[in-house]
Amino acid sequence: VLSAEMQQHDKKTITGHNETQVWVRRHFFYVIQFDKAYTVKEILPPHPGEKAKRLILEFDLKKGETLQAKVAISGVGIDGAKASMEKENPGWNFRKIQNETYTKWNNLLKRVDVKGTSAQKVNFYTSMYHLCVQPNNVADTDGRYRGANDSVSVAPSGEYYSTFSLWDTYRAAHPLYTILTPEKVDGMINSMLGHFKAYGYLPIWTLWGKENHCMIGNHSIPVIVDAFLKGFTGFNQEMAFQAIRESSTANHPNSDWETYEKYGYYPFDIIQSESVSKTLENAYDDYCVAQMAKALGKSDDYKHFSKRANSYINLFDPATKLMRGKDSKGNWRSPFQPVRLFHAGEVGGDFTEGNSWQYTWHVQQDIAGLTKLMGGKEAFASRLDSLFKKQAGTHEMGEVVDVTGLIGQYAHGNEPSHHIIYLYNYAGRSWRTQELVREIFDNFYLPKPNGLCGNDDCGQMSAWYIFSAMGFYPLNPCGGEYVIGAPQMPKISLRLPGNKTFTIKANNLSLTNKYVKSISLNGRLLDSFTIHHSDIMNGGLLEFNMTNKI
Repeated sequence: VLSAEMQQHDKKTITGHNETQVWVRRHFFYVIQFDKAYTVKEILPPHPGEKAKRLILEFDLKKGETLQAKVAISGVGIDGAKASMEKENPGWNFRKIQNETYTKWNNLLKRVDVKGTSAQKVNFYTSMYHLCVQPNNVADTDGRYRGANDSVSVAPSGEYYSTFSLWDTYRAAHPLYTILTPEKVDGMINSMLGHFKAYGYLPIWTLWGKENHCMIGNHSIPVIVDAFLKGFTGFNQEMAFQAIRESSTANHPNSDWETYEKYGYYPFDIIQSESVSKTLENAYDDYCVAQMAKALGKSDDYKHFSKRANSYINLFDPATKLMRGKDSKGNWRSPFQPVRLFHAGEVGGDFTEGNSWQYTWHVQQDIAGLTKLMGGKEAFASRLDSLFKKQAGTHEMGEVVDVTGLIGQYAHGNEPSHHIIYLYNYAGRSWRTQELVREIFDNFYLPKPNGLCGNDDCGQMSAWYIFSAMGFYPLNPCGGEYVIGAPQMPKISLRLPGNKTFTIKANNLSLTNKYVKSISLNGRLLDSFTIHHSDIMNGGLLEFNMTNKI
């Protein structure tokens, strides 16, 4: 807390303003109202460094009486907090507010109808809740919000979303929003474009309308391009592409495009932290830029960014078959510690919350190219097997608090691993994907307080669960292709816009019947291991026949 002011306007109201520094420097203004008069019994002495007052309030309550309190906040001013309270909760009917809140959440959660055990339902709907807690609309009821440099702007729609944990959520959470809460998608993208106008580049990781640069990549890009390719039209598409292009060519924190363009990768002697992870994640974003450029008929941009999307090739070491740091002279990082975990904020190194074994698979845009580098499908599958089997102690790996939920070197508790089990489909071993889905469900998503193997990261861990429970996952989360896995519940129905329903059935699913024998879409046998976003949104039936045999 950098500063704190408090006013006691009357015997039932307290207002105030705090400026704090937690990830970003932010202002919040508040109004607290009680339904009974208070007296200040005592002002406690401050602890060292405290700025805000600590009061002991006393209320004269008769036997059987209750005390109610309500709080409104604003990032703009006390008047904004007061207006919110007057508009959203002017009375003192606690039961009414409780029921309204219950109804709002239930209307959202019942967009998916799940058949399964009580524990499965707890897991599924808890995951939906986690998914939908954010992003947050930080605008006041009049549309005002505080953004870059503490400037106050107005969102014409009344929506300005923040809490964009995009390094995590571009992978599955945002694709899931396009299915479950499509009415929110345009507002999120317009908020990203508003951020671009203020900062000169798209959001990386925002909180309270401000950028904190805590992660890498420019992962607003896949979110915007995915929505564009899926047909969302509530934003200026040409403006969106210009924002994407400029964010991918004008230097800003964690994105040194001049170095990236010059070498075709980030050399570790110039970019001294996370050089491999930055290269791989930017290459994926470049692929997404190219897809939007192609759709808009911008052939030069399509060619340029398609070439950049192949930057991952420059860091693949053919000797170790792993992604490896390289300096500006083309020399490999030596000594090479492929299981060593790194994070720039903790121990430095070439990777972000991970190691070479985990990041080698971070080529969501070109699995065929990665397969070729590894020597073909058999070699690719063998290398995947090694990932899930390779054991190492903390003396070799070190410790990074975010890297949890290990199966060998696969780390389900952190996002760069999330797509990896679905890669087995491309090597002709879909049964292995199906085994691993069940193993992860049984061990890393349990209905108890410590049942999640990692930080949910603004809904991404939960989005993985929801997609995988349905039996498919957006391995490449840009464009609407979903890779088949294995459903984990006997029946899931999605209630979609236009009174359409998409149902997933898993016939003969059991503890032992975890393998997929056959799949049909709307009565026709599926002859591939992918379905498309349009297959879902048009409504229909995806039917799995399960077996205990590979």
